[in-house]
Amino acid sequence: MTDANHQKEQTHSASLLIHCPDQRGLVAAVTDFIHHNNGNILYLDQHVEVKEQVFFMRVEWDLAGFSIARDHIGADFQRLIAGRFHMQWKLHFSDELPRMAVFASKLPHCLYDILSRWQSGEWQVELPLIISNHPELETVAKRFGIDYHVFPITPANNKAQARKQLALLKDHRIDLIVLARYMQILTEDFIDNYPQRIINIHHSFLPAFPGARPYHSAHERGVKIIGVTSHYVTTKLDAGPIIAQDVVRVSHKDTVADMIRIGQDLEKIVLARAIWLHLKRKLLVYGNRTVVFE
Repeated sequence: MTDANHQKEQTHSASLLIHCPDQRGLVAAVTDFIHHNNGNILYLDQHVEVKEQVFFMRVEWDLAGFSIARDHIGADFQRLIAGRFHMQWKLHFSDELPRMAVFASKLPHCLYDILSRWQSGEWQVELPLIISNHPELETVAKRFGIDYHVFPITPANNKAQARKQLALLKDHRIDLIVLARYMQILTEDFIDNYPQRIINIHHSFLPAFPGARPYHSAHERGVKIIGVTSHYVTTKLDAGPIIAQDVVRVSHKDTVADMIRIGQDLEKIVLARAIWLHLKRKLLVYGNRTVVFE
């Protein structure tokens, strides 16, 4: 590897996610702030919600040679730009490694996919623990050298177990929780501790085919597409801001087993896409929707 390539790989960047009332001069103000402080813009995308007159923007720039110390960037941006335009904003740095916990029950397909992407270095994230309500997947965690914690859940102990889980997550300084087919409903208090930081995945047969055997019901009806949705978790069950979705076609030739296999493959892909977008800070939540900067 040449010195130039090594320096390029070591380059760190900052990114801003912004939304505010739409008005003239927004893009110019943000880009001038970066330019006048010797920053080189690496990515810029913006969108205007015309009906509501709301402006959304993501901008990322190289920190090499940037004249404002990183500890002061946020304060200077607020004072010089954000306050003037009434912006809501979040500042991120590319060298900050989020700490992620995975929740799973008995189905291993999403868990294996997440662990392989983490182990291969595809995602820049730390993964210190897995939490489950069953012991079955502990062997999977051991293969990857990750701590595995079992919290059996019943209607009677749900809130008490949630408090123990929260304490464990805080001890490990967890930033992001991924529900990799975790078959339990989280308590409101648990969700309130991680707003826009819990990602879930599920098939999109709901509400037409509810219950424990949705693929069997869908097969009996002769459905022609299988859909998957990944979203942030809110206190409204399966109704949080959608991050990623996809569909695949099936036919009368596909058995129930085929449909389950196809659906699980799609779950892995869509969940991975949602996690990647979150880790890359390409998501901005507004109301119950996401703006996705891809």
